[in-house]
Amino acid sequence: MSNYLVAVTDSGFPDLEQEKSILQPLGFAFAEGQCRTASEVAALCRDADAVLTQWAPLTAEAIESFEKCRVIVRYGIGVDNVDLEAAKRKNIPVVNVPDYAIQEVADHTLSLMLAIVRKIPQVVQRVRDGIWEISPCRPIVGLQDKTIGLAGFGNIAKAVLKRAAGFGLKAIAYDPYVDESAMAEWGVEKVDWETLLARSDILSVHMPLTPATKRMLNAEAFDKMKPTSFLVNTSRGGTVDTEALIDALRDGKIAGAAVDVLEQEPIAPDSPLLKMDNCLVTSHCAWYSESSLLRLQEYAALEIKRLFSGERLLHVVNGVGKI
Repeated sequence: MSNYLVAVTDSGFPDLEQEKSILQPLGFAFAEGQCRTASEVAALCRDADAVLTQWAPLTAEAIESFEKCRVIVRYGIGVDNVDLEAAKRKNIPVVNVPDYAIQEVADHTLSLMLAIVRKIPQVVQRVRDGIWEISPCRPIVGLQDKTIGLAGFGNIAKAVLKRAAGFGLKAIAYDPYVDESAMAEWGVEKVDWETLLARSDILSVHMPLTPATKRMLNAEAFDKMKPTSFLVNTSRGGTVDTEALIDALRDGKIAGAAVDVLEQEPIAPDSPLLKMDNCLVTSHCAWYSESSLLRLQEYAALEIKRLFSGERLLHVVNGVGKI
């Protein structure tokens, strides 16, 4: 007989065997859904002791209906789909999984950077079209001694920094929550936002989406960047104003952009970004590898196991006391 119920509001995983192997021995039964509305979330999760969620809307109304929930775990880093304050009012800790795909996202960031700076897709297409040039798509710049600017200086930014050093890039970073001495230990110069924009040859975004960071990369920001600079975003789509980015690329305010995340996903088929040679768009897949997929499911389930085993939760994001 099951002692507890975990509700999985939605997921894109092939199965939930990872979670079940961890939680069923503790007496958990599973209620599985593919919720798309708050009312569906409320119906599925009303009697759940724990909630696992990927993209479903955990609104205030949905969370208010939870009668037994002791923890909400988000599959992933961002918690945009969860009303953190509503959970806090009900004394429910909200937990994310920030450490499952650090290396994958850093790999993807460097891949996008190299592809957009070296114009790899354009050159490949020209070769396929029968055009063989040994100095194609001019100008292509070298990376050595250029400056990579990191918007945010968390674990992924540090992993990017390690990789960027191999290309001879110098690093500066903006992060109001990291002090100068901590950055200096990594050989990084701490700068303010205006300086980051003005000095970066490659601006790599690694910020969470909050009211303070929403559309930080806007028309005003692009005006302050070098016309030879490149933007790479593998963090949160909402940190970049899409229309401002389109205008900046069209008007030559920046040289190019490579983004894995957008304000609206999936991208509209008629988006101008898809028609621009100086823009690359990937499908919010920076996190993905076969091993990171399994780690995400495992780490999410382990947080529930910790709570119900009397251990401390690792990654509470809404300030509710750790149990």
